[in-house]
Amino acid sequence: MHKALTAGLAYFAVVFAFGLALGTVRVLLLAPRVGEIGATVLEVPIMLALSWFACRRILRLITVDALFAPRVVMGASAFVVLMTAETSLSVFGFGRSLAEHFETYHHIGAMIGLAGQIAFASFPLLQIKRGPTPR
Repeated sequence: MHKALTAGLAYFAVVFAFGLALGTVRVLLLAPRVGEIGATVLEVPIMLALSWFACRRILRLITVDALFAPRVVMGASAFVVLMTAETSLSVFGFGRSLAEHFETYHHIGAMIGLAGQIAFASFPLLQIKRGPTPR
């Protein structure tokens, strides 16, 4: 399980870095032009594609067994750290209270983003079906 946790942390780090960069573009450039929901709808497929390929690459670098439990651990650990980082950024970076942060999930844009984050967490498990990952 050590490899699964290590892979989950690496997966989170790569995708979070992409997310910060793309999120900046979404907020500063896209949202003023197409609105928050439109910007999110444009961002999520890009993030999911980047997440899919990042997951595949990390699975090549850190050999996580192609079994249910290790892949769930990888995806779940990446998701938990991602949600913790997102909450921390919201509270400490944007000055929201914890209640205000959770209130944002009542908006359609945040729900779309959350659906994308759940998909992100499922990618290690979904990539089992692709067969052995060549090094």
